[in-house]
Amino acid sequence: MNFTSLKPQIETIISLTEKSVDERLKNICELLEKNIPHYNWVGFYFKNGDKNELKLGPYVGEPTDHTIIPFGKGICGQVALSNKNFVVPDVAAQDNYIACSITVKAEIVVPIFVHGENIGQIDIDSNTPDPFSEEDERLLEFVCEKVATIL
Repeated sequence: MNFTSLKPQIETIISLTEKSVDERLKNICELLEKNIPHYNWVGFYFKNGDKNELKLGPYVGEPTDHTIIPFGKGICGQVALSNKNFVVPDVAAQDNYIACSITVKAEIVVPIFVHGENIGQIDIDSNTPDPFSEEDERLLEFVCEKVATIL
């Protein structure tokens, strides 16, 4: 997979101002899930108002019961506090992991910053063990930077 070829497509989706923010976020999820074989669930979580919790936003993949995640809980909740990317090559090795599906083997979460504040994140689950590379991180950081411009 040539990740570089996805960047112009992401920029195009971001620029479609006739679509709502949620529609554009969903389109980004669809693009990533369709074009990267080891992306099996792709979604966004956002800070839920003034609460110390995340609320599920647009996503593609299996339905999840985890529509609200307290800060500190699971991989997403930990990223909400650490403000750092979190790459998990083997979810079974994580004590503080919230299982969305028994098929998930790995996860990557990258925060979204607006004016220096962590306001959300992109979350990718993979059914492939240890699939994420530095290239995945760079692509998802790019996605988050672009998404931040429309939030």
